[in-house]
Amino acid sequence: MTQQMLTTVTRTTGANAALKDGTVVARGFSFDFQEVPVLVQGFRRMVRGLEFDVCEMALTTYLVAKAHGVRFTAVPVFLVRGFHHSAIQVLATSGVRSPHDLHGRKVGVNRGYTVTTGVWARQVLAQEHGVDLGAVTWVLSGDEHVQQYRPPRNVVPAPDGAKLEDLLRSGELAAVIGADLDAPDVLPLLPHPIEAAFSALRSRGHYPINHLIVVRDDLLAAQPELGAQVFDAFARAKQVYVGHLRDGEASAPSDRTSLRVLQETGADPLPYGLAPNRAVLEELIESAVTQRILERPVDLEDVFAAGTQDLVG
Repeated sequence: MTQQMLTTVTRTTGANAALKDGTVVARGFSFDFQEVPVLVQGFRRMVRGLEFDVCEMALTTYLVAKAHGVRFTAVPVFLVRGFHHSAIQVLATSGVRSPHDLHGRKVGVNRGYTVTTGVWARQVLAQEHGVDLGAVTWVLSGDEHVQQYRPPRNVVPAPDGAKLEDLLRSGELAAVIGADLDAPDVLPLLPHPIEAAFSALRSRGHYPINHLIVVRDDLLAAQPELGAQVFDAFARAKQVYVGHLRDGEASAPSDRTSLRVLQETGADPLPYGLAPNRAVLEELIESAVTQRILERPVDLEDVFAAGTQDLVG
């Protein structure tokens, strides 16, 4: 009997490498991995056209898409996590020295207002530094994956053809978020951002989720067991990766961050499942409501596929 093949987009990382190289094999179906060189284009193609059966997806993009009726549902596989204290950058000569210097100014945001990195970075500014997010004008370098979404009034597009780095250097922008500018005169706004991030981890367990996995609703409806099967495959692959981390193997920057999280906490740095991630998910949802990305809070049980809400891996 020919096994079902599910077209799948997910960027190769330590957490899914064992699945993509065949070390770990799915049970009940097979993944047909499709490579999309720019992963965010895969997000967009899934949100706007449901082009794939299974797709990695930015967390906030998923929540916005779900709120606007896109017919896919997540499984609690959290492939990518990271800290965002260093995502806020300023020009060294600009005179912007404190988060409060952003009040009344414009701050550039890479791509859309709903991009997850931007949501987490603004949450850091608000929660840890008391920035009034409504007192800042957020300038976007691109549009939203979810076309139906409408941002608040203090969110505006950048001028046509303008680059965030150029706007920062001209003084039009006080800072940029998520632009990853690599220049000697561009610095993180927050001093010692890596240590600030790990301080947040130690004090309140703050290790933000960026990406999860979604599955088309028609497939989940036809095969109620599919969500759990997808979860199982990704969880087994991730366990291989965590084993490597416990052996001290870490090459990519994200691997080194995961290794340090493991060393700081003694626990799996990439737990899958709703239960071990409820607090960080609720933190993200609260921030999305505060930032007017979601109209209202959502019930976590409603945004994860049936049969996956109680799984941990």
